[in-house]
Amino acid sequence: MAAPTNDDFEDLLLSCRYGDLDDVRAFVDKFGPEAVASARDENGNTVLHMTCANGHEDVLTFLLPFLPPSLLATSNNSKSTALHWAATNKHLGVVQKLAGAQPSLIDVKNAAGRTPLGEAELAEWDSGAQWMVGAMVIGENDLKEGVTDEVVEEDQEGHSDATIKH
Repeated sequence: MAAPTNDDFEDLLLSCRYGDLDDVRAFVDKFGPEAVASARDENGNTVLHMTCANGHEDVLTFLLPFLPPSLLATSNNSKSTALHWAATNKHLGVVQKLAGAQPSLIDVKNAAGRTPLGEAELAEWDSGAQWMVGAMVIGENDLKEGVTDEVVEEDQEGHSDATIKH
């Protein structure tokens, strides 16, 4: 297979941005699926950034089976992943596909210090934020030290009586 030129990569990224599935398929047919993963624009955006920012579920469904899982966690120059962009632009179907494939992406912080969940909250996108909270995988080791089920009650004199609520 021939190697794609910079113009070919630029055309692929634009096809992903505008949801032109036929052109994305044509690129894969001509250059192979491996070439898709190496496409970047001047801001470090990948095919997933372009596809997901613009809500193109059909293109995402086509791309996901052959892209390396590491590409889902790839950040652009602003340290944002494709999931950050999907959350910012309120694309629930895309968020579900990305976070469903890698729930840990919900916790990745960008250069502004925000996670995709934080971006959804900032955009006042309650349904997306709620979905992400439900999809998060929280292990026992993820709980903050000192956080317990302990309820502390004080009597009238300020003495505390700790009890455990179950």
